[in-house]
Amino acid sequence: MKAAVTDRYGPPEVLKLGRLPRPLPEKGEVRVKIHASTVGRTDTATLRAHPFFARAMTGTFRPKIKTLGMDFAGIVDLLGEDVSDFDIGDRVFGLSPDTFGGHAEYLCVPAKGAIARIPGDLPFHQTVVGEGAWYAEGTAKLLSEGMRCLVYGASGAIGTAAVQLAKARGAYVVAVVGTRHVALSKRLGADRVVNYEAEDFTAIREKFDVVFDAVGKTSFFHCRPLLKADGIFAATDLGPGWSNILLSAWFGLTGSKRVQIPFPKDAPGFVRHLAKLMTTGQFQGVFDRRYPLDDIVEAFQYVEKGQKTGIVVLNVT
Repeated sequence: MKAAVTDRYGPPEVLKLGRLPRPLPEKGEVRVKIHASTVGRTDTATLRAHPFFARAMTGTFRPKIKTLGMDFAGIVDLLGEDVSDFDIGDRVFGLSPDTFGGHAEYLCVPAKGAIARIPGDLPFHQTVVGEGAWYAEGTAKLLSEGMRCLVYGASGAIGTAAVQLAKARGAYVVAVVGTRHVALSKRLGADRVVNYEAEDFTAIREKFDVVFDAVGKTSFFHCRPLLKADGIFAATDLGPGWSNILLSAWFGLTGSKRVQIPFPKDAPGFVRHLAKLMTTGQFQGVFDRRYPLDDIVEAFQYVEKGQKTGIVVLNVT
């Protein structure tokens, strides 16, 4: 099978297209012939081993994971033993958060893992929505009906997902974006949209239960005027000068937990939940552009610019 592979850390240029043996499903697994995947921040960071201490998990000197890609969508083409959840020919989507492998023509995943049938007749390239949504869900789970949430950077894969997941939980949502994304945030259901290019979002005279930095470009101290007395600043990034991780450790010790980096959990349960939201129309992917697998280097280069709107899709088959 064709796959994008690397045997060292570095810039996108270290990725090469190669041929690998087709994997065979083990007991309890299904093999998916992949039609679409994504290139996201996790892929680019893993390729560069950023931050450096991530090497403790991904490989000290060389990457343990040779083929990246957490999202996948395709068709089940082979079943392992004792699989009753899926049939050959099922159209499926999901996540491979532990082993990646989406940037290849075939991938084996546990049948009871983070995989679900594609709702309705959605095309494959519109169902690779899991990675950004999964990271956003860690913060969305802090919310319940009637709570107030501000999403800073509500135009990327994580931010657009955060707006929708928060609304699905019944929260009041303010989206902070640049001029060209104002209409998008309104379409996704934000109750108020603040254009940070036209006004200071920290001076809007509203207080929030949760302020979520979805892009790693602001800080707790900058956003503190927006927080209620018991409000939480949540982020998906280490923050300027690693402030988020340092403050989350400090507030964790004091018991207030005012700064959190909510790590996503239960990928299988979340993918099934996401399938339901997609079925009811409460969640839809926001897509920037699509690249063929042959242009994997260009796809990584584009994502590293940090200017994408929503999801960058990789057409595998």
